[in-house]
Amino acid sequence: MEITKRATSKVTVAEMDGCCGPTVVPVLSEATVTLAARRFKALADPTRLTILATLVANPEPVCACDLGDDVDLEQPTVAHHLKVLRNTGLIVAERRGKWAYYRLQAEAVDWVRATLAGLPG
Repeated sequence: MEITKRATSKVTVAEMDGCCGPTVVPVLSEATVTLAARRFKALADPTRLTILATLVANPEPVCACDLGDDVDLEQPTVAHHLKVLRNTGLIVAERRGKWAYYRLQAEAVDWVRATLAGLPG
């Protein structure tokens, strides 16, 4: 996520009272904010968050058949959650025979790790 910081030139009430210094306001592009919102919405579901955490914990791609074990759901429901994560660009799939293997999208790795780093273990 690209963030550009700029100091605001507005004088806030807090500054007039002398209690605070200047506020730094991040400038985010509309595309960055939209993508982050879509990803956070996808991660707001406990099943998808569990699936993503599993993919983060495994250096090799994980078979879809193994992802259902962590969340105790039937395969069609797991497939739906995987599709949502794919549509946000967080994960990618590769076919091996009749199964799909999932891993984090290379461009999303840093974003995912930074996002999950703050969760209690």
